[in-house]
Amino acid sequence: MRLGVLDIGSNTVHLLVADAHPGGRPLATTSEKTTLRLMRFVEDDGSISPVGVAAIVEATARARETAEREGVSELLATATSAVREATNGPEVIARIEQALGQPLQVLGGSEEARFTFLAVRRWFGWSAGQILLFDIGGGSLEIAGGSEELPHVAESVPLGAGRMTVTFLPGDPPGDVSVDRLRAHAARVLGDVAGRFGSLPSPDHVVGSSKTIRSLARLAGYRRPGWSGIDRWVLPHAALGAWIPVLARIPAKARQELPGITPERTFQITAGAVVLHEAMAALGVDELEISPWALREGVLLRYIEDMGW
Repeated sequence: MRLGVLDIGSNTVHLLVADAHPGGRPLATTSEKTTLRLMRFVEDDGSISPVGVAAIVEATARARETAEREGVSELLATATSAVREATNGPEVIARIEQALGQPLQVLGGSEEARFTFLAVRRWFGWSAGQILLFDIGGGSLEIAGGSEELPHVAESVPLGAGRMTVTFLPGDPPGDVSVDRLRAHAARVLGDVAGRFGSLPSPDHVVGSSKTIRSLARLAGYRRPGWSGIDRWVLPHAALGAWIPVLARIPAKARQELPGITPERTFQITAGAVVLHEAMAALGVDELEISPWALREGVLLRYIEDMGW
Protein backbone atom coordinates (compact mmCIF):
# COMPACT_ATOMS: atom_id res chain seq x y z
CA MET A 1 0.00 0.00 0.00
CA ARG A 2 1.27 3.46 -0.85
CA LEU A 3 0.61 5.93 1.97
CA GLY A 4 1.17 9.66 2.26
CA VAL A 5 1.68 11.79 5.37
CA LEU A 6 1.11 15.51 4.99
CA ASP A 7 2.52 17.54 7.88
CA ILE A 8 1.27 21.14 7.91
CA GLY A 9 3.69 22.65 10.39
CA SER A 10 4.81 26.07 11.52
CA ASN A 11 7.76 26.15 9.15
CA THR A 12 6.87 23.86 6.24
CA VAL A 13 4.14 21.91 4.52
CA HIS A 14 5.85 18.55 4.06
CA LEU A 15 4.55 15.52 2.18
CA LEU A 16 6.13 12.11 2.75
CA VAL A 17 5.09 9.23 0.49
CA ALA A 18 6.03 5.69 1.50
CA ASP A 19 5.27 2.11 0.53
CA ALA A 20 4.10 0.01 3.47
CA HIS A 21 3.52 -3.71 3.81
CA PRO A 22 2.81 -6.10 6.71
CA GLY A 23 5.80 -6.70 8.96
CA GLY A 24 8.10 -4.42 6.97
CA ARG A 25 9.66 -1.03 7.45
CA PRO A 26 7.96 1.84 5.53
CA LEU A 27 10.04 2.71 2.48
CA ALA A 28 9.96 6.39 1.54
CA THR A 29 9.51 7.06 -2.18
CA THR A 30 8.89 10.81 -2.27
CA SER A 31 9.51 13.76 0.05
CA GLU A 32 8.26 17.19 -0.99
CA LYS A 33 8.08 20.32 1.11
CA THR A 34 7.17 23.99 0.82
CA THR A 35 8.79 26.46 3.22
CA LEU A 36 6.19 28.78 4.78
CA ARG A 37 7.64 30.15 8.07
CA LEU A 38 4.08 30.78 9.22
CA MET A 39 5.10 32.78 12.29
CA ARG A 40 5.75 35.70 9.91
CA PHE A 41 2.01 35.73 9.15
CA VAL A 42 0.67 35.67 12.72
CA GLU A 43 -1.15 38.94 13.48
CA ASP A 44 -1.22 40.77 16.81
CA ASP A 45 -4.56 39.13 17.66
CA GLY A 46 -3.08 35.66 17.15
CA SER A 47 -4.73 35.02 13.78
CA ILE A 48 -2.96 33.88 10.62
CA SER A 49 -3.14 36.67 8.04
CA PRO A 50 -5.00 36.21 4.73
CA VAL A 51 -1.62 36.04 2.96
CA GLY A 52 -0.52 33.27 5.31
CA VAL A 53 -3.75 31.33 4.88
CA ALA A 54 -3.44 31.59 1.11
CA ALA A 55 0.13 30.26 1.30
CA ILE A 56 -1.00 27.26 3.38
CA VAL A 57 -3.86 26.49 1.01
CA GLU A 58 -1.63 26.74 -2.07
CA ALA A 59 1.02 24.45 -0.55
CA THR A 60 -1.66 21.98 0.56
CA ALA A 61 -3.24 21.85 -2.90
CA ARG A 62 0.16 21.26 -4.46
CA ALA A 63 0.89 18.43 -2.01
CA ARG A 64 -2.47 16.84 -2.80
CA GLU A 65 -1.66 16.91 -6.52
CA THR A 66 1.70 15.24 -5.83
CA ALA A 67 0.04 12.56 -3.71
CA GLU A 68 -2.45 11.81 -6.47
CA ARG A 69 0.31 11.68 -9.06
CA GLU A 70 2.30 9.28 -6.85
CA GLY A 71 -0.66 6.92 -6.55
CA VAL A 72 -1.21 7.43 -2.81
CA SER A 73 -4.14 5.31 -1.66
CA GLU A 74 -4.48 6.97 1.75
CA LEU A 75 -3.34 10.50 2.65
CA LEU A 76 -2.85 11.16 6.38
CA ALA A 77 -3.05 14.93 6.82
CA THR A 78 -2.01 16.57 10.09
CA ALA A 79 -1.49 20.09 11.38
CA THR A 80 0.47 21.19 14.43
CA SER A 81 0.99 24.25 16.65
CA ALA A 82 0.63 27.17 14.22
CA VAL A 83 -2.81 26.07 13.04
CA ARG A 84 -4.14 24.75 16.36
CA GLU A 85 -3.18 27.94 18.24
CA ALA A 86 -4.38 30.50 15.68
CA THR A 87 -7.41 32.51 16.80
CA ASN A 88 -8.88 31.92 13.34
CA GLY A 89 -7.94 28.24 13.48
CA PRO A 90 -11.42 26.90 12.58
CA GLU A 91 -11.48 29.05 9.44
CA VAL A 92 -7.97 27.99 8.47
CA ILE A 93 -8.79 24.32 9.04
CA ALA A 94 -11.91 24.62 6.88
CA ARG A 95 -9.85 26.15 4.05
CA ILE A 96 -7.23 23.40 4.33
CA GLU A 97 -9.87 20.65 4.31
CA GLN A 98 -11.45 22.19 1.23
CA ALA A 99 -8.08 22.11 -0.55
CA LEU A 100 -7.48 18.53 0.61
CA GLY A 101 -10.94 17.20 -0.08
CA GLN A 102 -10.80 15.31 3.22
CA PRO A 103 -10.63 15.91 7.01
CA LEU A 104 -7.52 17.30 8.68
CA GLN A 105 -6.23 15.89 11.98
CA VAL A 106 -5.05 18.73 14.23
CA LEU A 107 -2.54 17.35 16.73
CA GLY A 108 -2.16 18.60 20.27
CA GLY A 109 1.33 19.14 21.65
CA SER A 110 1.35 15.92 23.67
CA GLU A 111 0.14 14.00 20.61
CA GLU A 112 3.05 15.41 18.60
CA ALA A 113 5.42 14.23 21.30
CA ARG A 114 3.88 10.73 21.42
CA PHE A 115 3.93 10.21 17.64
CA THR A 116 7.53 11.41 17.43
CA PHE A 117 8.57 9.25 20.37
CA LEU A 118 7.03 6.20 18.67
CA ALA A 119 9.11 6.87 15.54
CA VAL A 120 12.31 7.31 17.54
CA ARG A 121 11.64 4.14 19.55
CA ARG A 122 11.19 2.15 16.33
CA TRP A 123 14.33 3.62 14.81
CA PHE A 124 16.53 2.89 17.83
CA GLY A 125 14.80 -0.35 18.83
CA TRP A 126 13.74 -1.89 22.12
CA SER A 127 17.33 -2.48 23.17
CA ALA A 128 17.82 1.29 23.40
CA GLY A 129 16.15 1.21 26.83
CA GLN A 130 15.24 4.56 28.40
CA ILE A 131 14.99 7.35 25.82
CA LEU A 132 14.80 11.10 26.35
CA LEU A 133 13.61 12.96 23.25
CA PHE A 134 13.88 16.59 22.11
CA ASP A 135 12.05 17.81 19.00
CA ILE A 136 12.03 21.49 17.95
CA GLY A 137 9.41 22.64 15.47
CA GLY A 138 8.60 26.11 14.25
CA GLY A 139 6.03 26.77 16.96
CA SER A 140 6.81 24.42 19.84
CA LEU A 141 9.41 22.27 21.56
CA GLU A 142 8.41 18.72 22.46
CA ILE A 143 10.20 16.73 25.17
CA ALA A 144 9.33 13.13 25.94
CA GLY A 145 10.85 10.32 27.96
CA GLY A 146 10.24 6.66 28.72
CA SER A 147 11.28 3.06 28.22
CA GLU A 148 8.21 1.82 26.33
CA GLU A 149 6.77 2.43 22.88
CA LEU A 150 4.92 5.50 24.12
CA PRO A 151 6.50 7.99 26.54
CA HIS A 152 5.84 8.01 30.28
CA VAL A 153 6.18 11.82 30.29
CA ALA A 154 5.46 14.08 27.29
CA GLU A 155 5.57 17.88 27.31
CA SER A 156 5.03 20.56 24.69
CA VAL A 157 6.09 24.16 25.32
CA PRO A 158 5.82 27.24 23.04
CA LEU A 159 9.56 27.50 22.37
CA GLY A 160 9.57 26.70 18.66
CA ALA A 161 12.40 28.11 16.56
CA GLY A 162 10.11 30.21 14.33
CA ARG A 163 8.07 31.57 17.23
CA MET A 164 11.20 32.52 19.20
CA THR A 165 12.80 34.15 16.16
CA VAL A 166 9.80 36.42 15.61
CA THR A 167 9.40 37.21 19.33
CA PHE A 168 13.01 37.56 20.50
CA LEU A 169 15.38 37.62 17.49
CA PRO A 170 13.77 39.83 14.82
CA GLY A 171 17.05 41.54 13.89
CA ASP A 172 19.41 40.27 11.22
CA PRO A 173 21.82 39.47 12.73
CA PRO A 174 20.08 39.26 16.12
CA GLY A 175 23.12 40.11 18.26
CA ASP A 176 24.17 39.00 21.73
CA VAL A 177 21.69 41.10 23.73
CA SER A 178 18.65 39.58 21.99
CA VAL A 179 20.12 36.09 22.32
CA ASP A 180 20.59 36.62 26.06
CA ARG A 181 16.92 37.67 26.38
CA LEU A 182 15.83 34.50 24.60
CA ARG A 183 18.18 32.39 26.69
CA ALA A 184 16.68 33.77 29.91
CA HIS A 185 13.11 33.25 28.67
CA ALA A 186 13.80 29.65 27.60
CA ALA A 187 15.49 28.88 30.92
CA ARG A 188 12.44 30.14 32.83
CA VAL A 189 10.00 28.07 30.78
CA LEU A 190 12.14 24.94 30.91
CA GLY A 191 12.76 25.21 34.64
CA ASP A 192 9.16 24.19 35.30
CA VAL A 193 9.20 21.42 32.70
CA ALA A 194 12.47 19.81 33.80
CA GLY A 195 11.10 18.93 37.22
CA ARG A 196 8.43 16.70 35.69
CA PHE A 197 11.13 14.51 34.14
CA GLY A 198 12.95 14.06 37.44
CA SER A 199 11.01 10.89 38.29
CA LEU A 200 12.31 9.07 35.21
CA PRO A 201 15.44 6.90 35.30
CA SER A 202 18.55 8.30 33.66
CA PRO A 203 18.23 7.90 29.89
CA ASP A 204 20.26 5.32 28.00
CA HIS A 205 19.90 7.47 24.89
CA VAL A 206 19.14 11.18 24.50
CA VAL A 207 17.77 11.82 21.03
CA GLY A 208 17.00 14.83 18.85
CA SER A 209 14.65 14.28 15.93
CA SER A 210 13.71 17.51 14.13
CA LYS A 211 15.18 19.10 11.02
CA THR A 212 16.43 22.00 13.14
CA ILE A 213 18.31 19.65 15.45
CA ARG A 214 19.67 17.62 12.52
CA SER A 215 20.99 20.85 10.99
CA LEU A 216 22.66 21.85 14.26
CA ALA A 217 24.28 18.42 14.55
CA ARG A 218 25.83 18.81 11.13
CA LEU A 219 27.09 22.24 12.14
CA ALA A 220 28.45 21.50 15.61
CA GLY A 221 28.42 17.71 15.98
CA TYR A 222 30.25 14.65 14.72
CA ARG A 223 29.53 11.20 13.29
CA ARG A 224 29.63 8.13 15.52
CA PRO A 225 29.79 4.71 13.82
CA GLY A 226 26.67 2.68 14.54
CA TRP A 227 26.60 -1.03 15.35
CA SER A 228 24.44 -1.66 12.26
CA GLY A 229 26.87 0.12 9.95
CA ILE A 230 24.77 3.31 9.89
CA ASP A 231 26.65 6.34 11.19
CA ARG A 232 24.78 8.43 13.77
CA TRP A 233 25.24 12.14 14.24
CA VAL A 234 25.96 13.26 17.79
CA LEU A 235 25.59 16.83 19.07
CA PRO A 236 27.56 17.81 22.22
CA HIS A 237 26.09 20.50 24.46
CA ALA A 238 29.41 22.34 24.74
CA ALA A 239 29.99 22.45 20.98
CA LEU A 240 26.46 23.74 20.40
CA GLY A 241 27.02 26.50 22.96
CA ALA A 242 30.25 27.56 21.27
CA TRP A 243 28.43 28.13 17.96
CA ILE A 244 25.63 30.31 19.36
CA PRO A 245 27.67 33.57 19.51
CA VAL A 246 28.80 32.96 15.93
CA LEU A 247 25.23 32.45 14.70
CA ALA A 248 24.09 35.54 16.61
CA ARG A 249 26.63 37.83 14.94
CA ILE A 250 26.31 36.90 11.27
CA PRO A 251 23.36 37.64 8.96
CA ALA A 252 20.96 34.95 7.77
CA LYS A 253 22.38 34.95 4.24
CA ALA A 254 25.83 34.09 5.58
CA ARG A 255 24.49 31.37 7.89
CA GLN A 256 23.31 29.27 4.95
CA GLU A 257 26.95 28.93 3.89
CA LEU A 258 27.70 27.04 7.10
CA PRO A 259 27.72 23.22 7.18
CA GLY A 260 24.24 21.73 7.53
CA ILE A 261 22.30 25.03 7.45
CA THR A 262 19.79 24.95 4.60
CA PRO A 263 18.18 28.11 3.18
CA GLU A 264 14.78 27.33 4.71
CA ARG A 265 16.34 27.06 8.21
CA THR A 266 18.80 29.93 8.11
CA PHE A 267 16.45 32.53 9.62
CA GLN A 268 15.44 30.48 12.65
CA ILE A 269 18.53 28.35 13.29
CA THR A 270 19.90 30.73 15.92
CA ALA A 271 16.73 30.56 18.01
CA GLY A 272 16.67 26.80 17.60
CA ALA A 273 20.25 26.56 18.85
CA VAL A 274 19.52 28.69 21.92
CA VAL A 275 16.37 26.76 22.83
CA LEU A 276 18.05 23.36 22.40
CA HIS A 277 21.09 24.49 24.39
CA GLU A 278 18.85 25.59 27.28
CA ALA A 279 16.74 22.43 27.08
CA MET A 280 19.83 20.24 27.29
CA ALA A 281 21.10 22.29 30.24
CA ALA A 282 17.75 22.11 32.06
CA LEU A 283 17.66 18.32 31.83
CA GLY A 284 21.37 17.79 32.42
CA VAL A 285 22.22 16.48 28.94
CA ASP A 286 25.86 16.50 27.76
CA GLU A 287 25.18 15.24 24.22
CA LEU A 288 22.39 13.83 22.10
CA GLU A 289 22.08 11.47 19.14
CA ILE A 290 20.11 12.24 16.00
CA SER A 291 17.15 10.22 14.74
CA PRO A 292 16.22 10.52 11.05
CA TRP A 293 12.65 9.52 11.93
CA ALA A 294 10.27 12.02 13.54
CA LEU A 295 6.60 13.06 13.54
CA ARG A 296 5.68 12.03 9.97
CA GLU A 297 7.14 8.56 10.41
CA GLY A 298 5.34 8.22 13.74
CA VAL A 299 1.98 9.07 12.15
CA LEU A 300 2.70 6.56 9.40
CA LEU A 301 3.71 3.79 11.81
CA ARG A 302 0.64 4.26 14.00
CA TYR A 303 -1.66 4.12 10.96
CA ILE A 304 -0.07 0.88 9.75
CA GLU A 305 -0.55 -0.68 13.20
CA ASP A 306 -4.17 0.46 13.38
CA MET A 307 -4.80 -1.25 10.04
CA GLY A 308 -4.43 -4.54 11.92
CA TRP A 309 -2.11 -6.17 9.39
